[in-house]
Amino acid sequence: MYPCRRIFEDPLEDTNMTNEKLKTLAQGLNGVVTAEGVSFAAELVEGEVPLLKVEVRDREEFPIYVTVDEDQILCATYLWRENEVDPQKRMALMEDMLSMNLPMPLSSFGKIGDQYLIFGAMAIDSRREEVQHEIAVLSDNTLGAVEAMSEHLKSV
Repeated sequence: MYPCRRIFEDPLEDTNMTNEKLKTLAQGLNGVVTAEGVSFAAELVEGEVPLLKVEVRDREEFPIYVTVDEDQILCATYLWRENEVDPQKRMALMEDMLSMNLPMPLSSFGKIGDQYLIFGAMAIDSRREEVQHEIAVLSDNTLGAVEAMSEHLKSV
């Protein structure tokens, strides 16, 4: 199960609209290489709450999950679980995440259950190029966050 499905669990949600929007997004992402050289692979994941799984080439370990509702497109990448955080450094991790939220372009940190994530949202009528840009920036921010926050995680 993809944890992102918990973000939108409204059974009254118009799944036809959601599926159509996700299919359109997948077509605008799958196989696309941006002017900056960012390459995307996108696949629709069917389920109780449909979502789009987007991978950025050479960053496949951090897929981006895209969900939609009537107002927004939400893109999220899962970072690490609570049990991966060094308990003695947890408060410092929280402070660093809060401090990074403002200067980090187009993204914010969050937590669902025991899973930390980084996410960005945009209007449902965002243009294809804007969605591509958001996903590329979110992918860059994910790598930066992992590098910056790794000191707060348990040694592997």
